[in-house]
Amino acid sequence: MKESRKPLSEQTKSAGKPSVRLDNQLCFALYAASHSVEQHYQTLLKAQGLTYSQYLVLMALAEDDAVSITSLAGRLEVSKATMTLLLRRLEEKGLLLREFREGDERQKIVSLTDAGRSIWTKSCSVSSEVFDRLGLSETEADTVIRLCRQIAASKAKNAT
Repeated sequence: MKESRKPLSEQTKSAGKPSVRLDNQLCFALYAASHSVEQHYQTLLKAQGLTYSQYLVLMALAEDDAVSITSLAGRLEVSKATMTLLLRRLEEKGLLLREFREGDERQKIVSLTDAGRSIWTKSCSVSSEVFDRLGLSETEADTVIRLCRQIAASKAKNAT
């Protein structure tokens, strides 16, 4: 059964109690859901010796290997400084290489090593396990992902 929600203009017109409440705010619902999802990922990734952020880096490189640090940081929507720290730790684990681009010593290229590709392959089932832990069917998970992409895309639309 779909829960009905009052329009925001009506939510502020309550006698005695505030109608604009934490539990009916999109921002908090997304924050709490994101935190829960990330906790499940962290628990499952610990067995692989990965943090959630490191897992995202490996996933991005598995999709598009041998990319610049700037490109990778943009793909994951993190600062170049944050990306550099993540890459250093993954390189220390032997999971990736950072090398200067041939002919351009100002730009480093990031690539997965065989060990990085192997650990990525071993961690591919993590997303399915998270969906199971959350009690989401594949259809529900696809719907949530689609809605999150829609929300994220609105940032780009409203920035112009």
